[in-house]
Amino acid sequence: METLKIKGHSIHFTPAKDSFNRRALQYKNKLITTLGRLGVIRDDVELELDGYCGRDAKAMVTWYYAGHRMQYEHTKQKKFVDNLNIITQLIEKEVELVLSEKKPLEEFIAEFAEDEDVHDERKEAREFFGLEHDHKDIHEINKRYKEMAKTLHPDMPTGDVEKFKKLNHAHKILKRELA
Repeated sequence: METLKIKGHSIHFTPAKDSFNRRALQYKNKLITTLGRLGVIRDDVELELDGYCGRDAKAMVTWYYAGHRMQYEHTKQKKFVDNLNIITQLIEKEVELVLSEKKPLEEFIAEFAEDEDVHDERKEAREFFGLEHDHKDIHEINKRYKEMAKTLHPDMPTGDVEKFKKLNHAHKILKRELA
């Protein structure tokens, strides 16, 4: 068993070795039940389990709550089913914090609310950094951010306020996805 730190939570993780589709369906149902504890109805949760869940793919869940489009995706594990397992555990921990009043509902919403065009923003952010559309190395992104910030900062002779704002926005978009 491996312990991962995600959004300040310890997630205990053991990679699935078999029954990938069955496990993915169990995680999906658990996730829907967990979000239901906040009042999210089943039809407002979008999570596709198409094809073979043991494939190398990210897992993403989208749900609608209190007038907001909420989303979370995980890409760091090799298999879709393992990424979904981590999402399920993380959402469980976050919902429990809200229900026990240790985390304000507004903070939960702010943490997971996404714009409809978030995928386009991530693609543009990677292009801004000169990266491939599927680049996932946050250390490389941070390195490029620091290099670009040195030249674009408004206090530098080569500084550009608008490009510096765009740089910070691009970094924030990718950090939120990959952190």
